[in-house]
Amino acid sequence: MNQPLLSRTECDILRGIAILGIFLHNYCHWLNPIVKENEYQFFRHNADGFIRALTSPDLNLPLHLLSFLGHYGVPIFLFLSAYGLEMKYGTPQHPTTDNRHPSPLAFISRHYLKLFKMMIVGFVAFTMTDYITRGPHHYALLDIVAMLGMFNNLLPDPDKIIWPGPYWFFGLMLQLYIVYRLLLYRRSWRWTAALMIVCLVVQLFLAPESEALNRYRYNFMGGMLPFGLGLLYARFGRRLPPQANLNLFVVSSALIIVCSLNYYTWTLVPLFVCSGSIGLAKIITKISQKPLGKQLNDFFKWIGIISPALFVCHPITRKIFIPVSRGGDIYAGLALYVTASLLLAAIWPAIMKRKAKE
Repeated sequence: MNQPLLSRTECDILRGIAILGIFLHNYCHWLNPIVKENEYQFFRHNADGFIRALTSPDLNLPLHLLSFLGHYGVPIFLFLSAYGLEMKYGTPQHPTTDNRHPSPLAFISRHYLKLFKMMIVGFVAFTMTDYITRGPHHYALLDIVAMLGMFNNLLPDPDKIIWPGPYWFFGLMLQLYIVYRLLLYRRSWRWTAALMIVCLVVQLFLAPESEALNRYRYNFMGGMLPFGLGLLYARFGRRLPPQANLNLFVVSSALIIVCSLNYYTWTLVPLFVCSGSIGLAKIITKISQKPLGKQLNDFFKWIGIISPALFVCHPITRKIFIPVSRGGDIYAGLALYVTASLLLAAIWPAIMKRKAKE
């Protein structure tokens, strides 16, 4: 039997890379002196600020990098989700394929419930924390219903009504599950490629700073490039030698920086984020035989294992500790946030298991 293109350890490492970027970005970009990202829209002044941060580095350079680039952990998760779906439900001749043929309703319901179970406890815990700390968010009834139904991405001004902000990912994933089952499931690769191209081309005709682009990228169209790449990689990917993986990581990293500075090339950055992350995961796995490499491998693997809990709970710790950084002790607040987030994420599964038994 052929071995999968990505081992379980490599998938965990990729999840670790992705969640580290996301949860650190979601803290750093809330700090006023720090360069803001181009996630849903492309602002020229943000790209210029990033160039200034690179050419005139100061003590906040790590925060600039995390704020501007950390959100690209989302495309890695989309890539891995699509890769996992295709490995489980894809073409019947694939050696690791789950040959069950779920109906569209059963498939979508199952994945909605999986997302809901992961989201609901964190959402309730966050809203309680939000209302006992300074500056609570004002929820309208529709906002709450849309959050629980995971269709909040479709509402006007999604960045103003989705709170906590990172939870927009649940609505995005539900949309992509629907797209996968209804349009891409066990179909020719041409369907996937065509949808990727259509979504990308439409985006190029939208104004870089427009609300239209903002809403477009909040929904599945904005995530179709890395998601489709994950499907195609599962079907047609090939193993590369170690040197090629190193080259892939270096070249992709350079392209991420360069392409982030222009609107049209910016749309392709998720492609290079995925390719570079695969190269990095393969490198980390390769050097795991050495003591330092093993520690690095074990660290990213552990972070990847707790990544669902870390994603769900990090908005809670951010709301608590962000005032420390905003008060002037930037790195002290960040250190408290990282420590508390990792500890809470590590014990989160045990808390959930205990609650389930009760």
